[in-house]
Amino acid sequence: MNYLSQQNPADFHGKRVILRLDLNVPLNDAGHVDSTDADRIMKSLPTLKWLADAGAKTIVISHIGRDPKETLRPVARYMESVTTIGFDPELSGERLNEMIANMGNGHALLLENLRSNSGEESNDEAFAKSIADLGDIYVNDAFAVSHRAHASVVGIPKLLPHFAGLQMEQEIEHLSKSFSPSSPSILVLGGAKFETKLPVIQKFLGIVDHIVIGGALANNFYKAMGYDVGSSLIDETANVSGLLGNPKIIIPETVIVENEKGKEEKKVSDVARGDKIVDIAPSGLDLHADLFKNAAFVLWNGPMGNYENGFVDGSKKIVELIADSQAESIVGGGDSVALVEELDMSEKFGFLSTGGGAMLEYLAQGTLPGIEALR
Repeated sequence: MNYLSQQNPADFHGKRVILRLDLNVPLNDAGHVDSTDADRIMKSLPTLKWLADAGAKTIVISHIGRDPKETLRPVARYMESVTTIGFDPELSGERLNEMIANMGNGHALLLENLRSNSGEESNDEAFAKSIADLGDIYVNDAFAVSHRAHASVVGIPKLLPHFAGLQMEQEIEHLSKSFSPSSPSILVLGGAKFETKLPVIQKFLGIVDHIVIGGALANNFYKAMGYDVGSSLIDETANVSGLLGNPKIIIPETVIVENEKGKEEKKVSDVARGDKIVDIAPSGLDLHADLFKNAAFVLWNGPMGNYENGFVDGSKKIVELIADSQAESIVGGGDSVALVEELDMSEKFGFLSTGGGAMLEYLAQGTLPGIEALR
């Protein structure tokens, strides 16, 4: 793996560098980037600065949202407030070529949403070449999308000398520690999307000492254990029967349910047909406080409850338990990281990953398509 940090800056002076970033951040009701949601942007700044200081002409590419019509213009406006960068609402054309030709050394230019061209997601060779032709060197600093075999992730590096950016290097360095953690070690998994979590559970049963399951993920375990989960979200295709009874797996037995009475705390054995499990109760996690207190390593991905609908008490308890421990800690997943930052607890955590799905795939596979493309 060729890391940008290990290169001679002089080799980048005057060169056109295609820099893949992940600038897919949410916009507020006014259509602007809120500083509380700008973590991915801020984590891209060290690589931008490295290239600027080297005198490179940096051409930034990224995507935003799922609609090809969405624009990166609001992101560009925010970035202009924290760094020096221009914006061009194109991905090709004579005008863009002229702008790049007239760029000064150390300058940066953000192009329009990559996904406005269907060739991005289909990894079209012609589209990859059209972007590669704009530069001399390719740098990937977008760990969070490196599980996608898209043109900007795996196509362009086939055509240009390529390097991993500073944030990408940090992600690989820290997440790779998960494969041989200090003991006692804990993996905390929440959220839904069971198909992305099951491979991680299966792999880490042989790596960590304990696995704490929460979120909608836990509902499948409750059902397999014979409990009534009411109208709770489950994955009908998931089969966890082979995991039941494993002493490493911990599923909290006290939950928060929503029903016609409102919200209440219940033992999972008392959940009724009219209930919907929406969170892990903090009291259920309190029973495992000593586990966290004595841990040397904690890895967490995914909320303990229905985060989007405001059920965050279980996740807040996980933040508290990890923050109060002396464990080396790694947290990933948009909601989990957002909560840590919202609670102003970032400094109590070892590493906050920019990856959600990418983090899970890296943990399960030990690599990603975007990482392999850089080798």
